[in-house]
Amino acid sequence: MASSPLLQLLQGYVDVASQRQQLIVSNMANLDTPGYHTKDLDFHAALRRAVSGGDEGVLQPVSQEVSGLMERPDGNNVNLDRESLLLSQTQLQYQMGVQLIKSEFHRLLSAIKEGN
Repeated sequence: MASSPLLQLLQGYVDVASQRQQLIVSNMANLDTPGYHTKDLDFHAALRRAVSGGDEGVLQPVSQEVSGLMERPDGNNVNLDRESLLLSQTQLQYQMGVQLIKSEFHRLLSAIKEGN
């Protein structure tokens, strides 16, 4: 089944939000792991590439270490407050993406019903 470019973009958006959420939870799980460095996705860059037509509309974020965070003596730089805030933000982004997908399906369903 073919889907619209908007649905493909929204699916990519939700996938990236889910990947980012998993990465944040992994950061939180490694709070006490010596030498562990916080990782994140460059979500905004992936979204810009997809919207501008790069990568054929596919969101392909890359996991990268976050620089500029204060490191503890054991070499770990995970900040629980930062990760909790990012997790909340990412959950809201995910929910928004799901709502937009639902809205698009309702729009398509209405168009189909009106065509009968």
